[in-house]
Amino acid sequence: MHGFEVLADPVRRRILELLAAGESSAGDIVAVVGSEYGISQPAVSQHLKVLRDNGFTTVRRMGTHRMYEVDPAALVELEDWLAQLRPRPAPALDALGTEIARGKRARRMHPGTAADETRRTS
Repeated sequence: MHGFEVLADPVRRRILELLAAGESSAGDIVAVVGSEYGISQPAVSQHLKVLRDNGFTTVRRMGTHRMYEVDPAALVELEDWLAQLRPRPAPALDALGTEIARGKRARRMHPGTAADETRRTS
């Protein structure tokens, strides 16, 4: 299953939102998600399994409890894929931004330069 397919389900997104606050037991997740979505413990467990099998969560046993936590690796993979789609500024615009920043920095370091005085009198 592709990462976006995993995140397409609102129940799984809600589980990840809960886990973003920190590690949580399966029982606590079932209590919150079960009441919010009106689904059973086995249904929530199936969503947890999908998240775990696709690398979005990790699980560890603590006595009789299973503790779930977000695994950021899958999220980083999605972010990297999305980054490919973001438009990049043209190199000429990048250079212009650098020159503007240099000019501002120079004016802060040397107030009262000729360019600064011209701007004040205009």
